[in-house]
Amino acid sequence: MRIIAGEAHGRRLTAPRGWDTRPATARIRASIFSRIASRLTIEGARVLDIFAGSGSLGIEALSRDAAHAVFVDSSRKAADAITRNLRQLGLERRARVMVLDFNRALDGLASAGASFDLVFLDPPFADDSCAEVLAKLARLELINAHGIAVVRQFHRAPELELTELDRVSLATIGDHRIALYRRAAKAAAGRVGANGE
Repeated sequence: MRIIAGEAHGRRLTAPRGWDTRPATARIRASIFSRIASRLTIEGARVLDIFAGSGSLGIEALSRDAAHAVFVDSSRKAADAITRNLRQLGLERRARVMVLDFNRALDGLASAGASFDLVFLDPPFADDSCAEVLAKLARLELINAHGIAVVRQFHRAPELELTELDRVSLATIGDHRIALYRRAAKAAAGRVGANGE
């Protein structure tokens, strides 16, 4: 598994041992980042990678000049692999690794006033919590008004029904369904109105 673009192009990534992690292949990452590129400038972006596994998506964003990335995974093996990858690529100063379940991690980030331009959500296919996580991201306003959430699911998983996020892209690649979401226009407008801006 290698980084496909940016300053770390061609460099190898290490994945956690075992079957619990499904690193995004080069084909999947290429598709994801080509869809992001038409909607968001990655340079300078703040990134959140949930169920990060090897960290391949967040690290790919850092390689493409994202300003900072937070990696969340409840597995110590995954966190160790992410930390090792970041160190080997010289990216550790632009990253934070949180060994927590997503609920505690998102609560902590919201309490600290964090918000993100780009969020990756790649839960285990056997325990798909995408709807719950996306709802919480929207409720806690962790996605910026013009930010994007990227979701990877099994292609036969039920489609998500969300009120605070709008789906702006959908593609099926092999066994994977890749969807991009933004904050719903009415939710973003309400936030601006509440701020008086």
